[in-house]
Amino acid sequence: MFARSTTIHARTSAIDAGIAHVRDEVMPAVEGMQGCIGLSLLVDRRSGRCIVTTAWETEQAMHDSAVRVRSIRERAAETFGGNAEVQEWEIAVLHRDHRSREGACARAIWVEGDPSRADTAIETYKSHALPEMEGLEGFCSASLMVDRGSGRGVSTVTFDSADAMDRNREQAAAVRETNTRRAGIRVTDVREFELALAHLRVPELV
Repeated sequence: MFARSTTIHARTSAIDAGIAHVRDEVMPAVEGMQGCIGLSLLVDRRSGRCIVTTAWETEQAMHDSAVRVRSIRERAAETFGGNAEVQEWEIAVLHRDHRSREGACARAIWVEGDPSRADTAIETYKSHALPEMEGLEGFCSASLMVDRGSGRGVSTVTFDSADAMDRNREQAAAVRETNTRRAGIRVTDVREFELALAHLRVPELV
């Protein structure tokens, strides 16, 4: 399974219009493409950082969609009032305790390390980090996406509410510190988001 994430640094006043555009225009268009298995949208209303992620059954399906998606992406960026940055990933891990509910939020952690040790990092995530994250208050689901060529990755952990995410922040930081050290990777960024749209149909990957 593979994913394309589009990060838009939006005008905060345009975020609601952007969410509506992704829900009503982008999602139906993209989900109609061969091999697409859904879309999600993360929103940080304070900074304006918004991330649209589309999931694909194969790397070829993702690449085949690139030309058709370009104009859709440009229009979405215009609606949000920002520029788009694109990253393609392999979906290495996905685990759901339960489906997200209204009011769900997510914490995303970007990491980087030695590309030759990607398999070790993925196994550490599956064997150690994931079981510990499942114990966090409000845990809903977790995913790990990787770019094996660069050694970069991003873990996104979804929680039932912003309150639960607030309360588990310190415990989550301890889990993160222990497991990034164990995997030999370093954290480059941590952000918290509102889960504005959650329509990914990626199967369990653990």
